Amino acid sequence: MVAAVARRRIALQNLEVTEFETDVLDGLGATPKHIPAKYFYDATGSMLFERITELPEYYPTRCEMRILQSQSAEIAKLIPDGAALVEFGSGSSKKARILLRAAATRLSAYVPVDICGEMIEREAAELRPDFPRLKVLPVTADICKPFRLPDEAKVAPVRVGFFPGSTIGNFEPHEVSSFLRNAAHILGRGATIIIGVDLIKPSEILNAAYNDSEGITAQFNLNLLTRINRELGGTFKLNTFEHHAFFNRERHRIEMHLASLKRQKVRVAGETIEFRAGETIHTENSYKYSAESLGALARGVGWLPVGAWTDSRKYFLIQAFKLIG
Repeated sequence: MVAAVARRRIALQNLEVTEFETDVLDGLGATPKHIPAKYFYDATGSMLFERITELPEYYPTRCEMRILQSQSAEIAKLIPDGAALVEFGSGSSKKARILLRAAATRLSAYVPVDICGEMIEREAAELRPDFPRLKVLPVTADICKPFRLPDEAKVAPVRVGFFPGSTIGNFEPHEVSSFLRNAAHILGRGATIIIGVDLIKPSEILNAAYNDSEGITAQFNLNLLTRINRELGGTFKLNTFEHHAFFNRERHRIEMHLASLKRQKVRVAGETIEFRAGETIHTENSYKYSAESLGALARGVGWLPVGAWTDSRKYFLIQAFKLIG
């Protein structure tokens, strides 16, 4: 049994490396160049993102935490007895802890799902002593694709999705629809999903949040090149690329890029990639929404808005949806 589990883990790791290589080479060969934002989150990237959430300029985490702390009892009313809570893209469990405390007597299981298995296994180990009656069942998976829930969650009378952190803003609008369809399939009949989303606000506030004075967001962005060097035999020189982030008013999104400071060639997985001076790799979008615009996307794929909570400045929104039918 142990050997079988080990072989499965190695096979999964090899599959992940192959997908990473394919996505990176396809993205760097495209015009304009791009790499999916999900690849930020290796162990180092996950830790750097946690540091970002503590920066004075980065308001979303603090705003969302305040909403959860003040409204957790109301939000928990949407969780039926015996439900399993499935957190999409969980990373750190600090937000889930607030909801778990509010709904502990109702929940049968908590399933944190994240692409970074090392981090969620560690978080799960820290959660179990604090919630001894709750089954904590981490799943390493890409939340944008179908994945299998643990049997203990599948047999729960209903499943509730939790997708905090405004991660949904990293998706293109059509990808939001795809994610919500996938979530409906995974969670099943009678499901509720609770989503955190960053609201549209003045550009100076948004630009400051992604260009912090300590340069942590720049490190986070550049770590993607470090990961490519380590895992795909890349030859990126980090001092020849620069972090760029700005608010695109027309598309209501922050864009993050890595800009080449000179004309250069880079090797990745045996392939040669050419860069012009000033050419960028588009690494992330962070769309900003209103309750109405997110609600319209959700309705279009079968989710009905059933609750919404904001902070006092209306910087951030937690919105709940019920699966229709």
